[in-house]
Amino acid sequence: MVMSISRRYSSDLSSCEDVFQECFIQIFKSLHNDKSKIRDLDNWVGRVAINTNISFYYKSGKGKYEDLSEEMLDESHKDVLDQISGDELIDMINSIPDGYRVIFNMYFMDGYSHKEIAEMLKISESTSRSQLSRAKEYLKKKLESQGIFRYEAS
Repeated sequence: MVMSISRRYSSDLSSCEDVFQECFIQIFKSLHNDKSKIRDLDNWVGRVAINTNISFYYKSGKGKYEDLSEEMLDESHKDVLDQISGDELIDMINSIPDGYRVIFNMYFMDGYSHKEIAEMLKISESTSRSQLSRAKEYLKKKLESQGIFRYEAS
């Protein structure tokens, strides 16, 4: 589970392995704390992994939100799951610019609200929404470049 989370947040294997190791250091450091606060181990470990990945992201100096050119953004609708493998989709998600990918993962994969994302990343809710929109548009464009034109957009 920790490797899966780290893989989603990291753009390359080396960073993924580094943050994976840091996640377990944080988990083991926290185990001596009040164990009564750890009601659901899976959720707690997942939360530690997400927070560690976000911290690693900021410490690496990548916590900047960039704009994409308008020609990279497009409005279209497709159904991806029948046309692409899970690994290919993860690779495409990993190709999303860092700032967009972090918000994409937090919102879609980890279930955080825009308010929670804004608080955790110290950005406004509108920035979270716009970055998510740009991440989706970027991903749509990447899918189109692979010849995938049928998907359901949410």
